[in-house]
Amino acid sequence: MMKFDKAPVPLIVPNPDDPRLTQSVTGTDQTGARVEIKVPMERPLTLYLNSQEIVTMMTIGDYPEYLALGYLLNQNMLKYNDAVTEVEYDDDLQVVVVRTEHHTNFEAKLKKRTQTSGCAQGTAFGDLLEAVESVALPKAELRTSWLYQMTQTINTMPSLYLEAGAIHGCVLCKEGEPLCYTEDVGRHNAVDKIAGWMYRHGVDASDKILYTTGRLTSEMVIKTVRMGIPILVSRSGFTAWGVDLARQVGLTLVGRTRGKRFIALAGEERIVYDQNLAYVEEESAKHKRKGEGGDD
Repeated sequence: MMKFDKAPVPLIVPNPDDPRLTQSVTGTDQTGARVEIKVPMERPLTLYLNSQEIVTMMTIGDYPEYLALGYLLNQNMLKYNDAVTEVEYDDDLQVVVVRTEHHTNFEAKLKKRTQTSGCAQGTAFGDLLEAVESVALPKAELRTSWLYQMTQTINTMPSLYLEAGAIHGCVLCKEGEPLCYTEDVGRHNAVDKIAGWMYRHGVDASDKILYTTGRLTSEMVIKTVRMGIPILVSRSGFTAWGVDLARQVGLTLVGRTRGKRFIALAGEERIVYDQNLAYVEEESAKHKRKGEGGDD
Protein backbone atom coordinates (compact mmCIF):
# COMPACT_ATOMS: atom_id res chain seq x y z
CA MET A 1 0.00 0.00 0.00
CA MET A 2 1.33 3.45 -0.91
CA LYS A 3 0.19 6.49 1.05
CA PHE A 4 0.37 9.83 -0.72
CA ASP A 5 2.49 11.87 1.64
CA LYS A 6 5.67 13.62 0.53
CA ALA A 7 8.37 11.30 -0.80
CA PRO A 8 11.85 11.78 -2.27
CA VAL A 9 12.15 11.57 -6.05
CA PRO A 10 13.88 8.30 -6.97
CA LEU A 11 16.00 7.78 -10.07
CA ILE A 12 14.34 5.02 -12.09
CA VAL A 13 16.53 2.99 -14.49
CA PRO A 14 16.11 -0.47 -16.05
CA ASN A 15 17.28 -3.50 -14.09
CA PRO A 16 17.91 -6.24 -16.67
CA ASP A 17 19.19 -8.55 -13.91
CA ASP A 18 15.82 -8.63 -12.12
CA PRO A 19 14.79 -12.34 -12.35
CA ARG A 20 11.08 -11.44 -12.23
CA LEU A 21 11.21 -9.62 -15.57
CA THR A 22 12.62 -12.30 -17.89
CA GLN A 23 12.44 -16.05 -18.40
CA SER A 24 14.95 -18.37 -20.08
CA VAL A 25 13.51 -20.54 -22.86
CA THR A 26 15.15 -23.06 -25.19
CA GLY A 27 14.64 -23.54 -28.91
CA THR A 28 16.52 -24.09 -32.16
CA ASP A 29 18.25 -21.61 -34.44
CA GLN A 30 18.54 -21.47 -38.25
CA THR A 31 21.13 -24.28 -38.24
CA GLY A 32 19.03 -26.61 -36.09
CA ALA A 33 21.27 -26.10 -33.07
CA ARG A 34 19.74 -25.87 -29.59
CA VAL A 35 19.81 -22.37 -28.11
CA GLU A 36 18.69 -20.73 -24.89
CA ILE A 37 17.53 -17.12 -24.80
CA LYS A 38 15.84 -14.76 -22.38
CA VAL A 39 12.37 -13.38 -23.14
CA PRO A 40 10.39 -10.75 -21.21
CA MET A 41 7.70 -11.86 -18.81
CA GLU A 42 4.12 -10.76 -19.47
CA ARG A 43 1.56 -10.60 -16.66
CA PRO A 44 -2.03 -9.36 -16.40
CA LEU A 45 -2.64 -6.39 -14.11
CA THR A 46 -6.23 -5.41 -13.32
CA LEU A 47 -6.79 -1.77 -12.46
CA TYR A 48 -9.58 -0.43 -10.26
CA LEU A 49 -10.44 3.20 -9.63
CA ASN A 50 -12.13 3.09 -6.24
CA SER A 51 -14.75 0.33 -6.72
CA GLN A 52 -14.89 0.55 -10.53
CA GLU A 53 -12.93 -2.02 -12.55
CA ILE A 54 -11.28 -0.10 -15.40
CA VAL A 55 -9.05 -2.39 -17.46
CA THR A 56 -6.79 -5.45 -17.40
CA MET A 57 -3.49 -4.69 -19.10
CA MET A 58 -0.53 -6.89 -19.95
CA THR A 59 2.74 -5.70 -18.40
CA ILE A 60 6.15 -6.95 -17.31
CA GLY A 61 5.02 -6.26 -13.75
CA ASP A 62 7.41 -3.63 -12.41
CA TYR A 63 6.18 -0.33 -10.94
CA PRO A 64 2.45 -1.26 -10.96
CA GLU A 65 1.56 1.79 -8.85
CA TYR A 66 3.14 4.20 -11.34
CA LEU A 67 1.52 2.37 -14.26
CA ALA A 68 -1.93 2.58 -12.66
CA LEU A 69 -1.67 6.29 -11.89
CA GLY A 70 -0.23 7.13 -15.29
CA TYR A 71 -2.88 5.15 -17.14
CA LEU A 72 -5.71 6.96 -15.37
CA LEU A 73 -4.07 10.37 -15.87
CA ASN A 74 -3.31 9.83 -19.54
CA GLN A 75 -6.82 8.51 -20.22
CA ASN A 76 -8.28 11.63 -18.58
CA MET A 77 -10.04 9.47 -15.99
CA LEU A 78 -7.99 11.10 -13.24
CA LYS A 79 -7.31 14.83 -13.19
CA TYR A 80 -3.99 16.27 -12.00
CA ASN A 81 -5.78 18.18 -9.25
CA ASP A 82 -7.71 15.13 -8.00
CA ALA A 83 -6.87 14.04 -4.47
CA VAL A 84 -5.48 10.50 -4.55
CA THR A 85 -5.49 9.05 -1.03
CA GLU A 86 -3.65 5.79 -1.70
CA VAL A 87 -2.63 3.18 -4.24
CA GLU A 88 -2.97 -0.42 -3.10
CA TYR A 89 -1.25 -3.26 -4.99
CA ASP A 90 -1.85 -6.96 -4.36
CA ASP A 91 0.91 -9.07 -5.93
CA ASP A 92 -0.94 -12.38 -5.42
CA LEU A 93 -4.13 -11.17 -7.13
CA GLN A 94 -2.28 -8.95 -9.65
CA VAL A 95 -4.66 -6.11 -8.83
CA VAL A 96 -3.96 -2.43 -8.22
CA VAL A 97 -6.56 -0.07 -6.73
CA VAL A 98 -6.29 3.71 -6.95
CA ARG A 99 -8.41 5.42 -4.29
CA THR A 100 -9.55 9.04 -4.37
CA GLU A 101 -11.38 11.24 -1.89
CA HIS A 102 -14.52 11.20 -4.05
CA HIS A 103 -15.83 8.23 -5.99
CA THR A 104 -16.21 8.72 -9.73
CA ASN A 105 -18.43 6.81 -12.15
CA PHE A 106 -16.74 6.14 -15.52
CA GLU A 107 -19.37 3.90 -17.15
CA ALA A 108 -20.16 6.54 -19.78
CA LYS A 109 -16.51 6.84 -20.73
CA LEU A 110 -16.08 3.07 -20.90
CA LYS A 111 -18.85 2.92 -23.49
CA LYS A 112 -16.90 5.34 -25.71
CA ARG A 113 -13.71 3.28 -25.61
CA THR A 114 -11.99 2.72 -28.96
CA GLN A 115 -9.11 0.49 -29.97
CA THR A 116 -6.00 2.34 -31.16
CA SER A 117 -2.83 1.51 -33.09
CA GLY A 118 -0.73 0.48 -30.10
CA CYS A 119 0.60 -2.82 -28.83
CA ALA A 120 -0.18 -4.69 -25.58
CA GLN A 121 -2.29 -1.96 -23.90
CA GLY A 122 -3.67 0.63 -26.28
CA THR A 123 -7.11 1.98 -25.48
CA ALA A 124 -8.12 5.61 -25.62
CA PHE A 125 -11.35 7.39 -24.82
CA GLY A 126 -13.26 9.62 -27.19
CA ASP A 127 -12.87 12.74 -25.08
CA LEU A 128 -9.06 12.73 -25.05
CA LEU A 129 -8.83 15.05 -28.03
CA GLU A 130 -11.06 17.56 -26.24
CA ALA A 131 -8.82 17.31 -23.16
CA VAL A 132 -5.69 18.40 -25.06
CA GLU A 133 -7.26 21.20 -27.10
CA SER A 134 -7.02 23.68 -24.23
CA VAL A 135 -3.47 22.73 -23.16
CA ALA A 136 -0.82 25.45 -23.54
CA LEU A 137 2.60 23.81 -23.64
CA PRO A 138 5.52 25.73 -22.09
CA LYS A 139 8.03 27.61 -24.24
CA ALA A 140 10.98 25.32 -23.61
CA GLU A 141 14.00 24.79 -25.86
CA LEU A 142 15.74 21.74 -27.26
CA ARG A 143 19.47 22.20 -27.75
CA THR A 144 20.96 19.72 -30.21
CA SER A 145 23.83 19.21 -27.76
CA TRP A 146 21.27 17.92 -25.24
CA LEU A 147 19.67 15.72 -27.89
CA TYR A 148 22.93 14.00 -28.81
CA GLN A 149 24.01 13.67 -25.18
CA MET A 150 20.63 12.19 -24.28
CA THR A 151 20.52 9.62 -27.07
CA GLN A 152 24.14 8.58 -26.50
CA THR A 153 23.52 8.10 -22.78
CA ILE A 154 20.31 6.13 -23.33
CA ASN A 155 21.90 3.91 -25.98
CA THR A 156 24.75 2.95 -23.66
CA MET A 157 22.66 2.29 -20.53
CA PRO A 158 21.81 -1.29 -19.49
CA SER A 159 18.29 -2.21 -20.55
CA LEU A 160 15.87 -5.10 -20.63
CA TYR A 161 15.58 -4.64 -24.41
CA LEU A 162 19.28 -5.36 -24.93
CA GLU A 163 18.97 -8.34 -22.57
CA ALA A 164 15.81 -9.95 -23.95
CA GLY A 165 14.32 -7.82 -26.78
CA ALA A 166 10.57 -7.62 -27.52
CA ILE A 167 10.10 -4.53 -25.38
CA HIS A 168 9.73 -0.75 -25.59
CA GLY A 169 11.41 1.96 -23.54
CA CYS A 170 10.53 5.52 -22.55
CA VAL A 171 12.86 7.98 -20.83
CA LEU A 172 12.13 11.30 -19.15
CA CYS A 173 15.07 13.67 -19.48
CA LYS A 174 16.08 17.13 -18.32
CA GLU A 175 18.39 18.68 -20.86
CA GLY A 176 20.68 15.73 -21.75
CA GLU A 177 20.27 13.75 -18.51
CA PRO A 178 17.86 10.79 -18.07
CA LEU A 179 15.75 11.03 -14.91
CA CYS A 180 13.27 8.17 -15.26
CA TYR A 181 13.75 5.22 -17.65
CA THR A 182 10.93 2.67 -17.90
CA GLU A 183 10.38 -0.35 -20.13
CA ASP A 184 7.40 -2.58 -20.89
CA VAL A 185 5.89 -4.82 -23.55
CA GLY A 186 3.93 -1.83 -24.86
CA ARG A 187 5.18 1.71 -25.31
CA HIS A 188 1.90 2.95 -23.80
CA ASN A 189 2.66 1.14 -20.55
CA ALA A 190 6.17 2.57 -20.48
CA VAL A 191 5.02 6.18 -20.90
CA ASP A 192 2.18 5.70 -18.40
CA LYS A 193 4.72 4.59 -15.78
CA ILE A 194 6.58 7.86 -16.31
CA ALA A 195 3.33 9.84 -15.98
CA GLY A 196 2.59 8.06 -12.70
CA TRP A 197 6.13 8.64 -11.43
CA MET A 198 5.88 12.36 -12.24
CA TYR A 199 2.50 12.69 -10.53
CA ARG A 200 3.57 10.72 -7.47
CA HIS A 201 6.65 12.87 -6.87
CA GLY A 202 5.40 16.24 -8.14
CA VAL A 203 7.92 16.47 -10.98
CA ASP A 204 7.69 19.64 -13.09
CA ALA A 205 7.07 18.84 -16.76
CA SER A 206 7.80 22.25 -18.27
CA ASP A 207 11.55 21.73 -18.82
CA LYS A 208 11.49 18.02 -19.63
CA ILE A 209 11.97 15.93 -22.78
CA LEU A 210 10.23 12.59 -23.35
CA TYR A 211 12.14 9.98 -25.36
CA THR A 212 10.59 6.77 -26.71
CA THR A 213 11.80 3.84 -28.77
CA GLY A 214 8.36 3.49 -30.37
CA ARG A 215 6.48 5.19 -33.18
CA LEU A 216 5.29 8.77 -32.81
CA THR A 217 1.57 8.04 -33.10
CA SER A 218 -1.44 10.18 -32.25
CA GLU A 219 -1.80 8.49 -28.88
CA MET A 220 1.84 9.07 -27.94
CA VAL A 221 1.39 12.74 -28.83
CA ILE A 222 -1.80 12.96 -26.74
CA LYS A 223 -0.15 11.31 -23.74
CA THR A 224 2.84 13.66 -23.92
CA VAL A 225 0.58 16.71 -24.10
CA ARG A 226 -1.56 15.40 -21.22
CA MET A 227 1.65 15.18 -19.16
CA GLY A 228 2.52 18.79 -20.02
CA ILE A 229 5.83 17.86 -21.65
CA PRO A 230 6.74 20.19 -24.56
CA ILE A 231 9.19 17.94 -26.47
CA LEU A 232 8.77 14.34 -27.70
CA VAL A 233 11.69 12.47 -29.28
CA SER A 234 11.89 8.98 -30.82
CA ARG A 235 14.44 6.82 -32.54
CA SER A 236 11.54 5.52 -34.66
CA GLY A 237 9.25 7.21 -37.20
CA PHE A 238 5.99 9.13 -37.40
CA THR A 239 2.35 8.62 -38.30
CA ALA A 240 0.54 11.35 -40.25
CA TRP A 241 -2.06 11.93 -37.53
CA GLY A 242 0.67 12.10 -34.89
CA VAL A 243 2.38 14.87 -36.87
CA ASP A 244 -0.90 16.75 -37.46
CA LEU A 245 -1.81 16.67 -33.76
CA ALA A 246 1.67 17.77 -32.69
CA ARG A 247 1.46 20.77 -35.03
CA GLN A 248 -2.01 21.67 -33.77
CA VAL A 249 -1.03 21.68 -30.08
CA GLY A 250 2.50 23.11 -30.46
CA LEU A 251 4.44 19.99 -29.44
CA THR A 252 8.02 19.64 -30.68
CA LEU A 253 8.16 16.28 -32.47
CA VAL A 254 11.56 14.78 -33.36
CA GLY A 255 11.96 11.32 -34.88
CA ARG A 256 14.50 8.95 -36.45
CA THR A 257 17.17 10.06 -33.97
CA ARG A 258 20.07 7.72 -34.70
CA GLY A 259 23.67 8.78 -34.51
CA LYS A 260 24.00 12.22 -36.11
CA ARG A 261 20.59 12.09 -37.78
CA PHE A 262 17.17 13.31 -36.72
CA ILE A 263 14.08 14.79 -38.36
CA ALA A 264 11.78 17.38 -36.72
CA LEU A 265 8.26 17.59 -38.15
CA ALA A 266 6.61 19.87 -35.59
CA GLY A 267 7.65 22.57 -33.14
CA GLU A 268 10.98 23.22 -34.86
CA GLU A 269 11.10 26.72 -33.37
CA ARG A 270 12.20 25.22 -30.02
CA ILE A 271 15.36 23.69 -31.51
CA VAL A 272 18.70 25.44 -30.92
CA TYR A 273 21.44 24.10 -33.23
CA ASP A 274 24.43 24.43 -30.91
CA GLN A 275 26.21 21.11 -31.60
CA ASN A 276 29.05 20.79 -34.10
CA LEU A 277 28.23 17.56 -35.97
CA ALA A 278 31.93 16.87 -36.55
CA TYR A 279 32.12 15.88 -32.87
CA VAL A 280 29.08 13.57 -32.91
CA GLU A 281 29.74 9.86 -33.38
CA GLU A 282 27.58 7.59 -35.50
CA GLU A 283 25.61 5.00 -33.57
CA SER A 284 27.50 1.80 -32.78
CA ALA A 285 25.96 -1.44 -34.06
CA LYS A 286 26.15 -2.98 -30.60
CA HIS A 287 23.69 -0.39 -29.31
CA LYS A 288 20.99 -0.95 -31.93
CA ARG A 289 17.50 -0.79 -30.50
CA LYS A 290 13.90 -0.67 -31.65
CA GLY A 291 13.30 1.32 -34.80
CA GLU A 292 16.72 0.59 -36.32
CA GLY A 293 15.42 -1.46 -39.23
CA GLY A 294 12.27 0.53 -39.84
CA ASP A 295 9.69 2.70 -38.20
CA ASP A 296 8.07 0.18 -35.82
